[in-house]
Amino acid sequence: MNTFMGLLIIALVVLFVLSRLVRIIPQAQAAIVERLGRYQRTLDPGLRILVPFVDRIRARIDLREQVQSFPPQPVITEDNLVVNIDSVVYFQVTDPRAATYEIADFIQGIEQITVTTLRNVIGGMSLERTLTSRDDINRQLRGVLDEATGRWGIRVNRVELKSIDPPASIQQAMETQMRADRDKRAAILYAEGEKQSAILTAEGQQQAAVLQARGQKEAEILKAEGQAKAIETVFGAIHEGDPDEGLLAYQYLQMLPKIAEGSANKVWVVPTEFGGMLGKAGPMLDALGLGGGGSGGGGDAPGGAPAEPPAAGGREQKRQMRHISPPPGIPGGPPPRPGGPPAPPY
Repeated sequence: MNTFMGLLIIALVVLFVLSRLVRIIPQAQAAIVERLGRYQRTLDPGLRILVPFVDRIRARIDLREQVQSFPPQPVITEDNLVVNIDSVVYFQVTDPRAATYEIADFIQGIEQITVTTLRNVIGGMSLERTLTSRDDINRQLRGVLDEATGRWGIRVNRVELKSIDPPASIQQAMETQMRADRDKRAAILYAEGEKQSAILTAEGQQQAAVLQARGQKEAEILKAEGQAKAIETVFGAIHEGDPDEGLLAYQYLQMLPKIAEGSANKVWVVPTEFGGMLGKAGPMLDALGLGGGGSGGGGDAPGGAPAEPPAAGGREQKRQMRHISPPPGIPGGPPPRPGGPPAPPY
């Protein structure tokens, strides 16, 4: 029994010594070893052997990048407004020995340097610039922190401002200003839209008027060309037919009733050759049954034979001709009045 107890005690002592002798350091960590209270070495990841009861591990340092968020801090801007700013710092330990012996608590040291630097930077800016210059603030904070923590074996990679909270009254004023700016931009955009719409409508009306005028112009040109072609064809047909003066006088007589239909036709223009043309048109009228028999217009035919009564059409034609009085100076017309104006040349 005594032997068993002795072996058990020896086994326990061996296990205790081994636990003090062999240490396993995880990946991305470093261990600070002190021998008799003085720094001896830094253990890297893996299986490491220590001298029992002489060496001891002072601290284990995480070598990964760490994120530390700090609570909001009241900061006074250049225009004497108090804003609450909370920040986030991304840092990494590069020298475990310096992080252990150069400062007691490097997390607290980073926080205090961040707060003081933030107050110094924001104190030289107005509120509006503070809200719009986050990148500049982050860059200045990172430069100051990286320089201050370099001797602690710490590298500051990034500094970010999570939020900047101005007072409630300032927030309400800013919201009112933003709402007014949005209304102003909306009114400007609406006015520009109305202006653009009016411009496009006017341009469309202008183009429509131009196209309509162009169409009317082309239509008038085509119409005039058609009329000119018709006149040219009629003129050519008349010259090709070679009409005599009697036919022309007869056509003129047919057009006189149509000329007399208008109430405004008070003056008629009668050609000079009208009397001669009527004399030459007499045989044609007799052949058509429209003449009165004989050039003198008597009631008896040559040779003493009684004249045939004129047809109804001839009487109507003669009735219309009674109303036609050639102007003075025309053969068959009245003589010019004494002292009156001379007869116009025809």
